[in-house]
Amino acid sequence: MSSKKCKPKKQLFISALDDAQSARLKVDSPQCHSSSFRLAYQDEEFLLRDELRPVRLQLELLKPELILQENHIESTVVIFGSARIPDQETAEAQLVSAEAEYRKNKNDEAVKQRVDIARRTLANSQYYEEARKLGGLISSNTGKDRMVVVTGGGPGIMEAANRGAHEAGIPSIGMNIVLPSEQAPNPYITPGLTFQFHYFAVRKMHLLMRAKALVAFPGGFGTLDELFETLTLVQTQKVNPIPILLFGREFWERVINFNALVEEGTILPKDLELFRFVETAEDAWEIISQVNAL
Repeated sequence: MSSKKCKPKKQLFISALDDAQSARLKVDSPQCHSSSFRLAYQDEEFLLRDELRPVRLQLELLKPELILQENHIESTVVIFGSARIPDQETAEAQLVSAEAEYRKNKNDEAVKQRVDIARRTLANSQYYEEARKLGGLISSNTGKDRMVVVTGGGPGIMEAANRGAHEAGIPSIGMNIVLPSEQAPNPYITPGLTFQFHYFAVRKMHLLMRAKALVAFPGGFGTLDELFETLTLVQTQKVNPIPILLFGREFWERVINFNALVEEGTILPKDLELFRFVETAEDAWEIISQVNAL
């Protein structure tokens, strides 16, 4: 058999791009202006019809997958946490502003509550710095299985993790979701790895498809959603076990009484072994690197 490489065959069919260019309006007529005349894949109104939801789901699954494959990204660490936990400097400024407002409106319970929340936010800003540090540690690994930081793409803890990777000079991923209130991607995500999703379900799939670990920092509904989705998938053996790390034992045990679930018989005692508590970026990285045998 000849060792010479065969020349790639020319594509038999004209590409969709070529046809799209050829389909540009050439004749000014009612027929050519009709929406029915547009190529289906160029007809936005058609693609957005309810009946096309299965096609949109497929496209939303396929687009990030192809881009991640083209960038040779095979392993990730998912970092999730509150979008409302800023860096220390920002948190301090928020507290100063809240306290100034309270001095003017000491009888306003809503203002007093804002001061209390601002104080808690300042205390929680330590997690921003730990997420930033962890993003750098993950991105700087030189093992055989280089892992890439992936976050939900927003501000707060997610920004911190992407920021750590950015400061290490390593690409990182952000998977944003379209929300009623505007949410722009944080500025530390690698532009070519910044994605936007319509479907939460497809976004969750992409967050976990390459995951070697999940680190959940203190957060709200979105963080809890991602955490329990992952715990459920591991518990039901829909995905292989990965380290699931809860950052900040005090927060998590205050928010969720895991032992009560065991006492009520709704989970098994062994289910508590699906996750571990960590307090520092170094602790988290040690577990992730050991389990993945870098």
